[in-house]
Amino acid sequence: MLNVGLLGAGRIAGVHATAISSHPGSKLVAVSDINTAAAEKLATQYRAEARTTEAVLNDPAIDAVLIATSTDTHSDLIERATAAGKAVLCEKPVDLSLARALECRKAAAATKRPVMIGFNRRFDPNFAALKTAADRGEIGKTELLSITSFDPAPPPVAYIKVSGGLFRDMMIHDFDMANFIMGAAPMAVTAVGSSIVDPEIGAAGDVDTAVVTLTYDDGRIAVIKNSRRAVYGYDQRLELLGSQGLLQAQNMLENTVVKSTTSGVTGAKPTYFFLERYMPAYAAEWAGFVEAVNGGKAVPVTLDDGIAALAMAEAATVSAKTGAPVKLASVLG
Repeated sequence: MLNVGLLGAGRIAGVHATAISSHPGSKLVAVSDINTAAAEKLATQYRAEARTTEAVLNDPAIDAVLIATSTDTHSDLIERATAAGKAVLCEKPVDLSLARALECRKAAAATKRPVMIGFNRRFDPNFAALKTAADRGEIGKTELLSITSFDPAPPPVAYIKVSGGLFRDMMIHDFDMANFIMGAAPMAVTAVGSSIVDPEIGAAGDVDTAVVTLTYDDGRIAVIKNSRRAVYGYDQRLELLGSQGLLQAQNMLENTVVKSTTSGVTGAKPTYFFLERYMPAYAAEWAGFVEAVNGGKAVPVTLDDGIAALAMAEAATVSAKTGAPVKLASVLG
């Protein structure tokens, strides 16, 4: 049984608390948060204890921690947890600073404790099935990947100001998905972004609409489209073209009913929010972590994966400002 401490008690921590408590191989022992009332509420809900972060990390009976705190704490907590001998699953991104993330990787590697980064979309059943089919060669050599990722509505501007920007906060999921599907990081990143959804987002120094092109050493191309506003729902699609065919992963819909009349053919909208869309993925992500840690295997999404996606976000940020392609190697030093 994997005894787990949960660091964080916000919305996403609640999702993880459900996954931890529902898995037969793990037990939620303790919850910590700077908001002690939130920690106590979540801990009570899942029959755990509310503790300080220090108490969680110093408890030798706790085998692993799941970090679901604010992004600016991730690197520090990864370092502290691995130094304390814990296995770690940390929400994306590793850090807002690539340089800090690289320092974190060095420190964590010295402890030899497993660290997994929470790119839950790899565990979505549809995306995972597409990846499996591509790896089996069912469409021949992969050539062109298209990722569509639109949110139904932008977050509050107060969140935008501390998020690190669209490329680090939102598109980072898609950068990791591109690496997952294509099996490698790109050679170069070219980004275009603008603020057309909400002028306050632009005033805060961010973009809300962006397109990124990834180019690979072998000539393959990937295109990622992001928008903070899709009024019809949470739009999450993948399309992979190969030399012998096409693979597509379509949206999850509110229902599968299609009405056909003389007026036309209509169906349901996509699910509206990421929690509805990806709850099965969060459960599968946690299962993958538990299996790896309990079985002494490599975690399925590594700290290196997290740094690769963060480097792509850094490159995209630079490219959007300069208007020029940015080689990934240049941001990694």
